[in-house]
Amino acid sequence: MDFQTAIQVCLTKYVEFTGRARRSEFWYFFLFNVLLSTAASVIDVALPGDMLQNIVSIALLMPSLGVGVRRMHDIGKSGWFILIPIYNIVLFATDSDLAPNQYGNPVK
Repeated sequence: MDFQTAIQVCLTKYVEFTGRARRSEFWYFFLFNVLLSTAASVIDVALPGDMLQNIVSIALLMPSLGVGVRRMHDIGKSGWFILIPIYNIVLFATDSDLAPNQYGNPVK
């Protein structure tokens, strides 16, 4: 999955917490989130106030949660595992289950 496709999928499935998301989809969206947040921070420094960074953070909250939960489903874990610090980073980097699981068929 390429960068643009991953972003489009995450933004169109922004409140979908069912199904599975590939590792590349999650990490591309994470990169997009970091780049957009950094750009918003730079603009906020140049302009008075810090509203743009807050708007970007709120706008990307639900898509980030959605892709995180779908990523957990892809490795066969419950979406609640995104709440466990440190361990969830390991899970985000884990390769996908190649067999169908309770959350759906493999995306690969």
